[in-house]
Amino acid sequence: MSDASASVPADASVKPISLSRFLIEEQRDKGQINADLRLLIEVVARACKRISIAVGKGALGGVLGSAGTENVQGETQKKLDVLSNEILLEANEWGGHLAALASEEMDDPHPIPNRYPKGEYLLVFDPLDGSSNIDVNISVGTIFSVLRCPEGVTDPDERAFLQPGTRQVAAGYAVYGSSTVLVLTLGDGVYAFTLDREQGGFVLTQSRLTIPADTGEFAINMSNLRHWEPPMRRYIDELLAGKTGPRGRDFNMRWVASMVADVHRILTRGGIFIYPRDLKDTSKPGKLRLMYEANPMAFVVEQAGGAATTGRERILDVVPTQLHQRVPVFLGSRNEVERATRYHLDADAS
Repeated sequence: MSDASASVPADASVKPISLSRFLIEEQRDKGQINADLRLLIEVVARACKRISIAVGKGALGGVLGSAGTENVQGETQKKLDVLSNEILLEANEWGGHLAALASEEMDDPHPIPNRYPKGEYLLVFDPLDGSSNIDVNISVGTIFSVLRCPEGVTDPDERAFLQPGTRQVAAGYAVYGSSTVLVLTLGDGVYAFTLDREQGGFVLTQSRLTIPADTGEFAINMSNLRHWEPPMRRYIDELLAGKTGPRGRDFNMRWVASMVADVHRILTRGGIFIYPRDLKDTSKPGKLRLMYEANPMAFVVEQAGGAATTGRERILDVVPTQLHQRVPVFLGSRNEVERATRYHLDADAS
């Protein structure tokens, strides 16, 4: 990656250094990461740059539309879903820093081929979140999480990945919008890097992002209201009542239907994102995937001073039992997340 800097950083107080330099300083000066983790994040960033280029080409690249296949969740895959998954696999399997990979688009973990050396980390990713929005040119993104491979495990299977989110050593996402931004946490704050398309590298543009504790915005799919549990309806009814209701002020709804885009907005200016449990299909405790979406986003949000729960417990404390496990998600501005969670717990207690 180039060490050239962007002309104007988004935050004037931030020194516009490259992602590579940032990671080297985290390793050398702070001891926050080791060389293998630094290389792993750099490889993921390069893969995200390739995905950004493919997304940016749109129809010109012949990658729009359905791939004619389904993933393990029974969802129709887009061509860019498949391409993004292949880019991340190809980029990461040969470097020697991973023991195995797991993708939302694949049934089982992807082992490192025997011809390549293995490392101590596990990479979990959603290669293209929000892919239903690809064909209409709305922001999509890549979400990733890094775990340590359990000690003594040389051939990781699904069980090796079933670790609570508290054990993540790094997590983040790339959002492909009007600009491509890589958001990263190593467990010591949240940093944003913007892709300098002229220089070809990610440049630090925001440092130690913080989510306001209070907010006037919420993001939720209101079309599911009739399926919600009573405490969920209570919470939203209070927001919709505005100044004349119990909250005494107005709230605005913002819903992109691309988790990366919604979370990035919240990280930038506050808000609460909710994908609650509903009664439409009681066999599914939630819509979003714990390992690929909820855990990495919860790690980022908590590191930015926000909160993330299932509506009843902290997301990062959930011990997964399946690789593709689903959970409800409430994340964002701390005071709103805590209020919505309290309503659920109070309802359970009564």
